[in-house]
Amino acid sequence: MRIRPVAAVTGALLGLSALVLSPPAATATSGGHRTVTTVAHRGAPSYAPENTLASVDAAGRLGFDWVENDVQRTKDGGLVVLHDTSLARTTDVERVFPHRSPWNVGDFTLREIGKLDAGSWFGPEFTGERVPTLDAYLDEVEHNGQKLLLELKSPRRYPGIERQTLGELRRAGWLNASHIEHRLIVQSFDAAAVKTVHRLRPDVRTGLLGNPAAAGLPAYARYCDQINPAHTALTRAYVAAVKRLKGPHHRPLELYTWTVDDAPTARKAARLGVDGVISSRPDVVREALTGHGR
Repeated sequence: MRIRPVAAVTGALLGLSALVLSPPAATATSGGHRTVTTVAHRGAPSYAPENTLASVDAAGRLGFDWVENDVQRTKDGGLVVLHDTSLARTTDVERVFPHRSPWNVGDFTLREIGKLDAGSWFGPEFTGERVPTLDAYLDEVEHNGQKLLLELKSPRRYPGIERQTLGELRRAGWLNASHIEHRLIVQSFDAAAVKTVHRLRPDVRTGLLGNPAAAGLPAYARYCDQINPAHTALTRAYVAAVKRLKGPHHRPLELYTWTVDDAPTARKAARLGVDGVISSRPDVVREALTGHGR
């Protein structure tokens, strides 16, 4: 059953930013010779509140197949999609629970988070949008025919979240051969978490966020399919060092850079040879790399 991204649907949370070549809607030709995949970072946060079902849908309407999200765990063990470890910036938690500063995700139950408004901060038309559970988010991405770059956010706060997330992906049908090969990658800034995901499910593609020293890349290539640095860390030599190596699935390592939100930076990243760009303004990136919006 599809969970709709509107206030009337309490299922969006209780009440509820690798890869093979993507279809044309998600790729852009750079210099007429190669494609650069564009990943919609937290959905389409220029058009809808980040990491919500509305943001996933906005990315879909813009024609983007790949969406990125962030997964954390509640006090009672629920998995939710939210970027910050605190609920304060993107919900009305300070109003609803005024005496529970610093409002960390892990200090609230799934039911409590389900009461929060995660949309009105962005605009009145999104009032009542909820923080999605991972289950609801996967349902929406599946319904839209999209693909998922899933980030384990601050996994050391949530021991065992790697296994739990894989379990949720399995129950939702995201660990079958088709999804694993074409529609899913799991990434994190935490190398130990990435390594754990690879150990538990060696068939799942993984990405390490950050820019480890070039000399250390062979070690990461044993369990990472991607190295995904910030665009400010990119050099042609670093991109080449990454792509000289093969990952655990015997394919050349890929490099997706973040967070690229303007045309000059997008074109520069493409010239340096990146395979993908993670962007909060994916339509701007696509236009910069193709010369047209869609």
